[in-house]
Amino acid sequence: MVLRGSSGLRAMYEPNWTWFASVSRMLQPDIRVHPTAIVEDGADIGDGTSVWHHAHVREGAKVGSNCVIGKNVYVDTQAVVGDRCKLQNNVSVYHGVHIGDDVFVGPSATFTNDLVPRAFNADWQVVETQVHDGASIGANATIVCGVTLGEYSMVAAGATVTHDVAAHQLVAGTPARHLGWVCRCGKVVSRDAAAPILLVCESCA
Repeated sequence: MVLRGSSGLRAMYEPNWTWFASVSRMLQPDIRVHPTAIVEDGADIGDGTSVWHHAHVREGAKVGSNCVIGKNVYVDTQAVVGDRCKLQNNVSVYHGVHIGDDVFVGPSATFTNDLVPRAFNADWQVVETQVHDGASIGANATIVCGVTLGEYSMVAAGATVTHDVAAHQLVAGTPARHLGWVCRCGKVVSRDAAAPILLVCESCA
């Protein structure tokens, strides 16, 4: 719905929390959906998840429990988001992207699902991307499809990932290069090329 005029704009952008609560109850008691968001019939959203301003969750998408789906996030049909994930503003999760549990995706990070994109290719094939549990993707990073991000890996802001990232590995740059190894908490534990025996920082040891 588009409301014209200044009063209409205020009405559109000021949250109507009564309406918000009623829509949430229609979905499930423990799911919150902002009135400007679109959740299509057939989308699977877990308990405790919040879907914020102007987000769009497509039919056939699966979003786990206790997630935060930020402003202007798009979750495509057949995309999978695990439990306790945070998808910050302007993230698009396309068909073929599988996100595990406890994953952080920073603002405006980009996924793709086609290695040879053309506007006129009718027979293009989806190329899958796997993001394993606990991984973090920084703001404005680009994840080229066909890669796997390992458990608790960390992609720096603005990086372009064109190859697999190992569990606990830290990468940065365009194209993304190895910068070290991180603890489960995110602190750097080593800058060596090879992973240390213990991938745990002093605080977590």
